[in-house]
Amino acid sequence: MLELTKRLNEQEATEIDSSEILDNLILPYELRIRGRLRATTETKVDVGLFLDRGPVLRDGDLLQAKTGEIVRIRAAEEQVVTARIENGQPLARLCYHLGNRHVTLAIGMDDQGAYVRITPDHVLEELAERLGATLIHHTAPFDPEPGAYTQAGYSHGHGHSHGHSHSHGESHDHSRDHGHSHGHSHPHTH
Repeated sequence: MLELTKRLNEQEATEIDSSEILDNLILPYELRIRGRLRATTETKVDVGLFLDRGPVLRDGDLLQAKTGEIVRIRAAEEQVVTARIENGQPLARLCYHLGNRHVTLAIGMDDQGAYVRITPDHVLEELAERLGATLIHHTAPFDPEPGAYTQAGYSHGHGHSHGHSHSHGESHDHSRDHGHSHGHSHPHTH
């Protein structure tokens, strides 16, 4: 098994010639968020990912094995919903309302215009339609926005909380209740 242990940074990646890339590893989004994983490349090479936690593997990222081999990450085709909407304020409004629900999404433009791509979710789909979007259910690579708190591919904690209570033996208020709930956690800085 080839042990992939290093993410090549942007500078290192630009120095790599495509002939130096051993293979492609095609993964859906749910597996590209993991740092530890066993998988098989396009040409059936068994690989193990042994990476730092946090940064999501993006389509086109390069990983290097302990022994020097380089493998390119590719976003797999998966079930998605593409919401087509007019560019400008309608697109901004749709992104705002989806982002306010902490949903992972991809934003883009192509020859058909502006779009927002999400994973299937009937509540979010109804919201998008109410805001004027036309929905298309299909398979496509899902490579969502990395997020405002990600810099150069590495995630940094942001110091706020969403209505959580903490008991530290001293009195200080951490609560900023935004009136919504979500299923992920934020690093807490005190």
